[in-house]
Amino acid sequence: MRLPENLRDQLKKPLGILLLDSDATRNNISKHIPLDSFVITVGDATTEKMVRFGFNPSLQIVDSVEKRSKRDLPEGKAETILTCTNPAAEITEESISVIRQAFSMAPPVRIIVDGEEDLLVLPVAAYAPDNSVILYGQPNEGLVLVVLTEKVRNKAKSIMSSMN
Repeated sequence: MRLPENLRDQLKKPLGILLLDSDATRNNISKHIPLDSFVITVGDATTEKMVRFGFNPSLQIVDSVEKRSKRDLPEGKAETILTCTNPAAEITEESISVIRQAFSMAPPVRIIVDGEEDLLVLPVAAYAPDNSVILYGQPNEGLVLVVLTEKVRNKAKSIMSSMN
């Protein structure tokens, strides 16, 4: 699935609460994560931040790139490491399959993406367990925190169905 130009602006709007970089503290983040949540991070900097704050996300999706620059993989523990290929501005069937597989495994699971992980927030929101909280970076703004609801799940599925 490729991201058409007409959806790019829609994806610039956060799917959840935007915490500005200055407000993305451990306390502020913790306030939005219910106990026993399945915590999912998409992005190297987001995963690194959550690990630094003492969280070990149940699912971590990373690509070793931040703002188009190569970087080391963030620290964090993972019982299982999966890999997939996902080019920029796309969501591959392989990525969707690996994400769905990760949800059936004992956490924590890390998916290392060869390509770009940004758009994988959509299949994560579409297929994550009901008690999930998804965190991802909003470039040059802050951290987006999404408590998964049916509305968010439907929006993600709708966007994905609009991709060709």
